Amino acid sequence: MSTHAKATAALKRRLGTRVSTQETERFRASFDGSKLSFLPDAVVRPRNASEITAVLQAANRHGVPVTTRGSGTSLTGSASPVRGGWVLDLSRWKRMELDPVAGTLGVQAGAIVADIHRTVEAAGWFYPPDPASKQYCSIGGNIACNAGGMHGGKYGVTRDFVLALKGHLPTGEYVEWGSGTKKFSSGFNLRDLWIGSEGMLGVVTEATLKLIPLPAARWTLLTSFADEPAAFRAVKTLFALRVQPAICEFLDRYSVQCAERATGETVFPGQAGKPVILLELAGTASEVAETRETVLAWARAHTEAFKEARDRAEAELLWSVRRRCSGAMFELGDSKLNEDIVVPMRSYERFAAYLERLRRSSRLPIPTFGHLADGNLHVNIMYHSADHDEYLRAEAAVSQLMRAVVRLGGAISGEHGIGLAKTPFLPFQHSPAQIRAMKAVKTALDPQGILNPGKMFELFKVWEHPRLRIKLPWDHK
Repeated sequence: MSTHAKATAALKRRLGTRVSTQETERFRASFDGSKLSFLPDAVVRPRNASEITAVLQAANRHGVPVTTRGSGTSLTGSASPVRGGWVLDLSRWKRMELDPVAGTLGVQAGAIVADIHRTVEAAGWFYPPDPASKQYCSIGGNIACNAGGMHGGKYGVTRDFVLALKGHLPTGEYVEWGSGTKKFSSGFNLRDLWIGSEGMLGVVTEATLKLIPLPAARWTLLTSFADEPAAFRAVKTLFALRVQPAICEFLDRYSVQCAERATGETVFPGQAGKPVILLELAGTASEVAETRETVLAWARAHTEAFKEARDRAEAELLWSVRRRCSGAMFELGDSKLNEDIVVPMRSYERFAAYLERLRRSSRLPIPTFGHLADGNLHVNIMYHSADHDEYLRAEAAVSQLMRAVVRLGGAISGEHGIGLAKTPFLPFQHSPAQIRAMKAVKTALDPQGILNPGKMFELFKVWEHPRLRIKLPWDHK
């Protein structure tokens, strides 16, 4: 019996049914949204903090890797147990406790983000981070990758709303970083070190989230443009007017064309396949009304066409093109590499020109959409999984894209993290000295290297391991 098998058997004797070695459960915990699958030795579902301590202490004694997991929605392999070992499943940790006076929410790591939204909005509060997977992603994973969403440009990302964290060091020791107060200046800020660390520096079990008042009014406007550079120039003009929309979503013409073909309807009659920008203002009724006039004047001067929503029902209709575009892209290929990159506003037009060159050189469709208020764009490189040449061209295109983004002053990830899929590109963004500093922090907090090993710093070339990508029954055809 191997060392890991012995350690697993001992842990099972201690925790009983909270440790599962059933093949079906192990398989379900073997992959995340990236579909990179690695079978763990066991899935552990602890009931309390002392059991987490026991798991981590045993892992350190026996050298067993531990990968923390919530809903498993990571798109880069952050929650895939690449070294096997134990998956620490916190998906059942869902308790929430709202302080309706202070405007804070205590929440366990497994709570679903959409449930957080519903809970706080019922009491007149607002938690702005809203990743596309909010209906099923968990707050622990959002903290692990510092998730953002459509509201990021105006309100910020997960880091901006975390007051305090509770959890465990990789050694098993229980710690608390920050407090439930809105001011805290006592010692090093290790709370923010954990946020975005992809589960490599500690196990988050609870968080205290800061809330803001729920906006009293919203207003939605859908606009179209002659081409992508025109859309980018217009957005820069809008922001120069000091307008700060709550949402500023961009869809290039390829994304719009996919959505239009899927629905059989054009977004703007007589203007099929034009890039669009969807704007939403939020705030007090007077603030929204005043800003609306500025935005309408901008739209008359800079757009090909526009239409505004008179109520929330009409706003939902305007949103339909954004909601349909991602799934509709699978008409261009049965697989996609969804790369979330960040481009500074000053480089928007240069990036649009680069994407056209990349489409030509790769001979692949690359529909792109995303959040123009903060430059976080989702570049979707489409290919057919059965065509190995297309797959290799797609992977080469990703590498070229990442180099170009860094040259333009941007970031290789805005909210998906590095995980496994982006490990080849970390040196594009960070110097050897910066990476050494990150590794030093990892070693200091996790001397045995047991927590989520194999991620971020160790080169993993996804295209060399296509057999690790599983295909699920509900995948798009």
